[in-house]
Amino acid sequence: MSIHSIDVDVSSPGRNFVTAIVTTSDGVVGLGDATLNGRELAVASYLRDHVAPTLIGRDESQIESTWQYLYRSPYWRRGPVTMAALAAIDMALWDIAAKRAGVPLYRLLGGASRTGLLAYVHASGSDLAHLDEAIRGYVEQGFQAVRIQTGVPGLGQIYGVHDSDPGGAYEYEPAGRLTSDAPRRPAEETWDTAAYLRHLPTVFEHVRSEFGPELHLLHDGHHRMRPIEAARLASDLEPYRPFWLEDCTPAEDQSALRLVREHSTTPLAIGEVLNSVYDYQTLITERLIDYVRSSATHAGGITGLRQLMTFAGIYGTRSGFHGPTDVSPVGMAAHLHLGLAIHNFGIQEYMPHSARTLEVFRTSYTVEGGLLHPGETPGLGVELDREMAAAHPYEPAYLPLNRLRDGTVHDW
Repeated sequence: MSIHSIDVDVSSPGRNFVTAIVTTSDGVVGLGDATLNGRELAVASYLRDHVAPTLIGRDESQIESTWQYLYRSPYWRRGPVTMAALAAIDMALWDIAAKRAGVPLYRLLGGASRTGLLAYVHASGSDLAHLDEAIRGYVEQGFQAVRIQTGVPGLGQIYGVHDSDPGGAYEYEPAGRLTSDAPRRPAEETWDTAAYLRHLPTVFEHVRSEFGPELHLLHDGHHRMRPIEAARLASDLEPYRPFWLEDCTPAEDQSALRLVREHSTTPLAIGEVLNSVYDYQTLITERLIDYVRSSATHAGGITGLRQLMTFAGIYGTRSGFHGPTDVSPVGMAAHLHLGLAIHNFGIQEYMPHSARTLEVFRTSYTVEGGLLHPGETPGLGVELDREMAAAHPYEPAYLPLNRLRDGTVHDW
């Protein structure tokens, strides 16, 4: 059999998604996620104009060969647009292979290595009282791990906290939608690193006191610290035993993590903006991180992410796959199948998609007692209602940018 057609759907059921639909000559359909938050149309064009035409008529069962063809044959390799496009094709071909075999994808990846996947959720609040409320709600649902983010006194809206719903029970989407009368540019947020460094240890102290030692606590620094600042924070958080400190410095400066490691034993997670195994060479071989944060959607699909995790496993580095709502349910399903199969799984980020999204993308994965499972439906276990998706057309939206109080552009 062979690839008969490749369609690229861009829809916005709650937020923007890019989905590749690969159909074989005998009518088997596979889905892949190519969503790149704020740059969706760039990936859609790459798929439609540069990738799809080269794959028609090829054997859809040659997944590894197709991956290498799409990765190695272009002169311009890697980068988020290229790797997201490659990822979508790769996911779709794995989806087709598992559907042909009549089994859930994880069985083709070696079978289950565990009964479920430890999930962490996002607990946010503009202040400690609202943060407590959000954490308590998740604990009552059975979750064992929470990422804690709060407002910083003296700052307005910042990453991870929305003033419109200070308790944190919101449909999280940091990419702001543009209205016809608004300037076509990103929103801007104000940041003060010193205020953040003073505030955050008191948040961890409070949450540990309130919820005890067994709840896993995670935090995302979102690339906003210089190496010495990140080292200070990692050291200050040690008494509260965080599960990890994420993205404490910009990920592309891999050597920065050496300084953090010298001053702290706080576990480190990084990499959601990295998109190939080569981006991790220094981080993994020098044991500068404990968890890989890439997503299948942005790191070359299931094949690309499995390459990365095989390499990471040699050094004892575990997975912490990126799982926000700007990874579609197709991408999320890919994480769950791979996470269930690999030996060095660590934890899975879990942000439930909106009801509107789940009307368009119908999923078979489940969450129970804080553990995720991809389900037993053949393939990835996700169906796309293309007619319903078409009723939600693309809407321009951009991630915010960050400025210091004096107006200097800072990392977001």
